[in-house]
Amino acid sequence: MTTTIKTFSSVDFTTLAEQAKAAPRQRAHLNVHTSTEANVQRLFIATEPDTYMRPHRHAESHKWEFFAVLRGRLDLLVFSDAGEVTQRVALSPTMTPAIEIPPGVFHAYVCMQPGTIGLEVKEGAYIPTPAHDFAPWSPAERSAEVAGYLAWLRTAEPPRQPTEGGAS
Repeated sequence: MTTTIKTFSSVDFTTLAEQAKAAPRQRAHLNVHTSTEANVQRLFIATEPDTYMRPHRHAESHKWEFFAVLRGRLDLLVFSDAGEVTQRVALSPTMTPAIEIPPGVFHAYVCMQPGTIGLEVKEGAYIPTPAHDFAPWSPAERSAEVAGYLAWLRTAEPPRQPTEGGAS
């Protein structure tokens, strides 16, 4: 029996980054899984700074999301149900390279460097995000409000916690 090993080279990532740069949504995917029905969805995602990844959640109890940045930088933003930023994590190969998001958590990614490449892994099968899992306080993709909201996402931070003794 011959086993075929899938390999993904730097050339593959460069090509994927070029595809993202040329794409209207400024991102491109390279699936590792062979079917949308696969029990585990694995894909490389190339992003450019002008892409908008609308805040969303995976409401199903088994829909965790693992994400690793292989090139460039993405910032993960975590939100309360009301749309307040509760956490911001800079993801890059030299800072925090990987995160795992539990089910039901509103989150979004902001691409901070051109040519960013990430690896996403989550339990399948693939089901497009239902409308009720997009954050109702965020603009829909391609709406007129996206440019201003994306600019806000680039710098949004969670509220500072007061230090001991009440000083901030």
